[in-house]
Amino acid sequence: MTAPVPTGPDLRERAQAWLAEDPDEQTRAELQGLLDAGTAEAAAELADRFSGTLEFGTAGLRGALGAGPNRMNRVVVLRAAAGLAAYLRDHSSDAGAAGPVVIGYDARHNSEVFARDTATVMTGAGFDALVMPRPLPTPLLAFAIRELGCCAGVMVTASHNPPQDNGYKVYLGDGSQIVPPAGAEIAARIAAVGRLASIPRGSDGKVLGEQIVERYLDTAAALVADGPRDLSIVYTPLHGVGGDLVHEALAYAGFPAPTIERSQAAPDPDFPTVAFPNPEEPGAMDRAMALADKLGADLVVANDPDADRCAAAVPTPVGWRMLRGDEVGALLAHHLLRKGRRGTYAASIVSSTLLSKLAAAAGQPYVETLTGFKWIGRVPGLAYGYEEALGYCCDPEHVRDKDGVSALLLLCELAAEQKAKGSSLTALLDELAVEHGLHATDQLSVRVDDVALITRAMERLRTSPPATLGGLAVERVDDLARGTDGLPPTEGLRYTLAGGARVVCRPSGTEPKLKCYLEVVVPVAGGLPTVSAARASAAQWLEAIKADVRAALGL
Repeated sequence: MTAPVPTGPDLRERAQAWLAEDPDEQTRAELQGLLDAGTAEAAAELADRFSGTLEFGTAGLRGALGAGPNRMNRVVVLRAAAGLAAYLRDHSSDAGAAGPVVIGYDARHNSEVFARDTATVMTGAGFDALVMPRPLPTPLLAFAIRELGCCAGVMVTASHNPPQDNGYKVYLGDGSQIVPPAGAEIAARIAAVGRLASIPRGSDGKVLGEQIVERYLDTAAALVADGPRDLSIVYTPLHGVGGDLVHEALAYAGFPAPTIERSQAAPDPDFPTVAFPNPEEPGAMDRAMALADKLGADLVVANDPDADRCAAAVPTPVGWRMLRGDEVGALLAHHLLRKGRRGTYAASIVSSTLLSKLAAAAGQPYVETLTGFKWIGRVPGLAYGYEEALGYCCDPEHVRDKDGVSALLLLCELAAEQKAKGSSLTALLDELAVEHGLHATDQLSVRVDDVALITRAMERLRTSPPATLGGLAVERVDDLARGTDGLPPTEGLRYTLAGGARVVCRPSGTEPKLKCYLEVVVPVAGGLPTVSAARASAAQWLEAIKADVRAALGL
């Protein structure tokens, strides 16, 4: 006979109440197993699962799968859908709030189940529910909202999070992700939801046909003009849902079929070949780059698992090199400006300042936003927006979110044009450095097991601010939590250093990480021959700044 679980009666009662409501056999068995285990480890796991509720914020929901209110599961999703439906009903008189709700999902564990549950809650609340025809990229969901005149959209995805996670991303009728105060208002309605049995459940909604995919492909391909198409491409979807769509999009746009890294081609929620399914992570694109090297390809492109981000790698005399998000962001901006795209160019506060100079040189307005495409996508008159974390909004008229498919098409177009001229993407980056100065960026990212460490590190920065970083004087400190330059408050600190250098420190909004974004600007006075010297100097500066930031954080 096992000893009783060492948990208090309140925790046991809450777990038993959860069991009585949970419609999912797997999570019920999982929770019952914890209750029966009688170990300290099981007790700690139970306490964590019932220590609070997975918080619904401006990124929606995201967390580890499992039973309990502090995990992603059917109970949490059903309650979230009911709260969202109540919010939409309360705002039904607002402009753009009338219409169906479209629901998309990726290939992660339980994504389709969560999507179907959401559809039944929406139809039960009196909304028409439109469900995407199969696991598809997030940007296609954002496209469908505007294309179909929906009042809202839900995308079930955890993007590039680890395999054990899933998430629930909410968009409103303008096709943009929610921003305050909508997140807090939806959260309040979720909290007011009673027992699951009280939530009206309707039909499974209408499953959309492939026509919505074809309309998206037509729209994305229209971004690319007639021109050179001679380009050898290696592509990896990193076990995500981008593979088929990217293959079709390239064909629609007239490019040759890419060579796909087969070991990562099929959607797989366990992401077996990568430690983290994020093309930014070291090693994630190694297989694709090795294949490109073997084939002598011109370009490697990759998407994250829900294909809203795009990464690229290029050949150099010393091997393949990943382009930083800021480099791709500048290349795409330059390409669109050269194509005559007029309007406001936008980047987040953690992205390179080079975009502001490119826009100014072309006579176009520029704005800086908080991090996240929930802010970038809402910039009035947006022509193009990007964020250094491999996110690019290249067609805001149709997709007011980052879109790794349209960005990939435009990058391939630019690479083919450069190849036809006997040049390359790296040569174009050198030209931009000569014209505007070398803008070199880097990131210090610290993953923690205890998020309290992040809070303490930020407090340490506030109470003991550094006077210099990397030997450069700190000329200005902006506490972003107080709001600055007309931006809403957000947790973070921004340091302006001598010579145009900059450091921004902030907690990640989706992962247990503290992120610090570094930039230095090095003038290139002597033309192309001195760019390499400027890069070497910038690299030394960035390393020195990174070391000082790490010391200041105390992590």
